[in-house]
Amino acid sequence: MTMAVTEPTLPRYGQACLDSLATSLLASLGVPGEPNPLDLPATERACLLLIDGLGWELLRAHPAAAPFLAELAMTGAALTAGFPATTVTSLATIGTGRPPGQHGMLGYQVAIPGTGALLNGLRWDKGVDPLRWQPGSTIFDRAAAAGVRALRVSPGQFRTSGLSLAAMRGAEYLSADSLGALVSRAAAGLADEPPLLAVVYYGDLDGTGHVLGCGSDAWSYQLAHVDKLAEQLAGALPADAMPELRHGVALLGGEPRARHVYCRDGASRDVLDAWTEVLGERFWVAEREQAVADGWFGPVAGQFARRIGDVLAAPRGPWAVVATKAEPKESALLGMHGSLTQSDQLVPLLSQVSGLGACTRYHPGSTSTWLAICPGRASSTWMPTWPGRPAPGDGTRCLTRPSSRPRCAGKGCGPGSSPCVTTMRAEWSLPGCGGCYGTSAMSRSHCSTADTGLGRRRAWQ
Repeated sequence: MTMAVTEPTLPRYGQACLDSLATSLLASLGVPGEPNPLDLPATERACLLLIDGLGWELLRAHPAAAPFLAELAMTGAALTAGFPATTVTSLATIGTGRPPGQHGMLGYQVAIPGTGALLNGLRWDKGVDPLRWQPGSTIFDRAAAAGVRALRVSPGQFRTSGLSLAAMRGAEYLSADSLGALVSRAAAGLADEPPLLAVVYYGDLDGTGHVLGCGSDAWSYQLAHVDKLAEQLAGALPADAMPELRHGVALLGGEPRARHVYCRDGASRDVLDAWTEVLGERFWVAEREQAVADGWFGPVAGQFARRIGDVLAAPRGPWAVVATKAEPKESALLGMHGSLTQSDQLVPLLSQVSGLGACTRYHPGSTSTWLAICPGRASSTWMPTWPGRPAPGDGTRCLTRPSSRPRCAGKGCGPGSSPCVTTMRAEWSLPGCGGCYGTSAMSRSHCSTADTGLGRRRAWQ
């Protein structure tokens, strides 16, 4: 038997790895000499929440358990951890801003040269000096040297561990032994005079995964606690003050994700330039005339034009412009909408045909792409929240042929009917949803269904 060869996912050191994250954070805070490969925007405060044991694929596989993080992931990106992908090495990579080959924390257990013994990086060895084992500077050392106050918020037991002293020394340590304490102490620390860097660490998800498995109910429950931790921390953090956004502004209208900026006489160009420079690539910023010409509002009647801001700003991702003093209630909201992203703009159009069950049909950019969803049997997002149900008695069976693509066979189908997509395990299709039941608009369609074990999905493409 020949096994498929899988290529390794090599870490993208210096580009999209944990070392890149560390140096980019320092660069965003104005620390000189630090590269910024992630192009993080300038800020006065930065808070990094480290969740040990939460990988990108695990998060994407559990959106129902972590809705807050899953929403952020829609506009986020994956970083590589480094090799080996383990707590000792990863924390050292973040803590120093260097790859493993440069900081020397090369695994959970590594040889202590000349002793015939191993050093366990988590438990450490009193005979090994952490500062000699990892003599290089940490990001906290470099932040403090540049005048940035550095904070670590973590359980008290890690304060003087060998790993902490080797890889994450140089920060003011704020002990926090519960989820609530992590939020409270981080928020309080970041409320002080900037510039500030806070790194918040939570390790229980990793421990739960090691002991009970990341497919266990316990792990999913623990992930839900992590999601709430992230949501509360995000809500408790002080917003960055950006006084340069106030210059020349007479009124700030709209809402956090769809700002109308009304300018003082003669200040429109200066306001546009300031907002464009400060918000950078995180926002679409446009003058009124440009926004109207680009179709933001559709055709605008003349008598309504002056209701639109002289300058408009809409975020490209999970950001907002809040006015905490003028709009305290709106600024305190955790969920916001209003911009021009897909998450803000796309809404479902649903219909039900009498006697056929509910089928949804949409055309995402092409009249030849249709999606049929039957309640209780399908989920268009593949989220495992739909209970499995038996196929209907009047359904059509898709038969797989070993040497060719499967074809729909059964009532209403015959030779030349639309083929079933082979990338999915064929199951039941339903009458009345088009396709092999002879809808002329579906002449180029493929019929496919799949059994997820928890529900069925049926698509026409």
